[in-house]
Amino acid sequence: MSEQTRGNRKTEIGVVTAISGDKTIKVTSFYKIPHPKYQKEIRRKTVLHAHDEKNECRLGDRVEITETRPLSKLKRWRVIRVVEAAPIIAQANV
Repeated sequence: MSEQTRGNRKTEIGVVTAISGDKTIKVTSFYKIPHPKYQKEIRRKTVLHAHDEKNECRLGDRVEITETRPLSKLKRWRVIRVVEAAPIIAQANV
């Protein structure tokens, strides 16, 4: 068998903003665009649903994700690695 090369897949780096269900996270990716009239940079965001096979991501982690085949209704991305772990915040007894 000859090895077939895959097409170039998009990769994004974003912050984990929600853990929704088993092995599913929401990753928010921020970007800036110029305002059409005033040319001031506006901050925008995109929320992507990603598959976290090992359940290793926590809220606030910076992760790298890549495009993949559709895994469910909304999941089209897969976690490659955790770029930066979120700081552990001591929770007060309430």
